[in-house]
Formats: sequence, C-alpha cells, structure tokens
Amino acid sequence: MPSCDEAPPPLLLKGIEQFNRGEYFEQHETLELLWRAERRDVRRLYQVILQIGVAFLHLRRLNHHGAVYMLTRGAAYLAPFAPRCQGVDVAALLDAAAAALREVNRLGPARLAEFDWRLAPCVMLVVE
Repeated sequence: MPSCDEAPPPLLLKGIEQFNRGEYFEQHETLELLWRAERRDVRRLYQVILQIGVAFLHLRRLNHHGAVYMLTRGAAYLAPFAPRCQGVDVAALLDAAAAALREVNRLGPARLAEFDWRLAPCVMLVVE
C-alpha cells in the first residue's frame, strides 16, 4: 500500500504512546480522530490499533466478551498491512494480540482477573 510508506502522522504517534502506557480509553479517543479523518485504506490500520486497545479496556473491566470480540475482529483487517505500515510493526502487533487472545480464551470469563498483563501488547515503531 502506498500510504504505508508514509511517515506516521502525529496523531498516530500520540495514540501509540497512549496505548503503550495502558491509556486505552485515551488512545481510543486520539486514534478515532485520525481514523474518522482518513479516507484511504490506511484508516483500517488506525481503526484496528484502536480496537486492540479497546480490547484491553474491556479486559481491565473484566468484560470477557468485549475483549474477545475486539481482539478477534481486528486481525483480518490488520493482516493486509503486515509486516509494517507507517513504521508500525504490524506483524509483531498481530502476534502479540493473538497471544493475548489465546490467554483470554484460556482463562475464560470466570478467571479473567488472572490475566498476566505482561501479555498486553505494545505497538512498536520500526525506524529505518
């Protein structure tokens, strides 16, 4: 995708910083602005990062269904941007989200509070 070769926009960088600090609500608000303003296909990248963050907001609130739904929903939309787009290591994010989803499914709704937060992904930027 041609837009993947572009530098990450400032709102994407801000949203990633919020995501990586565990500020899942705030990253949602930031990335939603970017997603709604973008008309090209790259808007899906912003949307899925936002959704993965929302999954962890649901997880923090012990909402099993919401966490599973958001972690499952985004992978198909994110895959076309792999391995990298606008500096985002999409492949690593996909792998980390899949690992977190496996753990959420293994724990189930009753044991969700036992989630190991070290499994929460970070969005990594690759500088070339």
